[in-house]
Amino acid sequence: MRAKYLITPILAASALLFISGCSSNQSVKTTDGSTIVTDGKPEVDSDTGLVSYENAETGKTEQINRDQVKSMSELDN
Repeated sequence: MRAKYLITPILAASALLFISGCSSNQSVKTTDGSTIVTDGKPEVDSDTGLVSYENAETGKTEQINRDQVKSMSELDN
């Protein structure tokens, strides 16, 4: 009977760890030489040419023109 009550919290905790493990920080290097660390993967809008990302330092959603992005890579967390 006790095992029945433990299964739900264990499954919920496992799901939470799985979801949080999927989001990793990215490094965006710009053509002017600066580096932006993002929280999660940036999204590229092919219609407008803008890259949207959440700045890991400020927590704000920002955009940059795709022409100003030199490279994007995943950081080892």
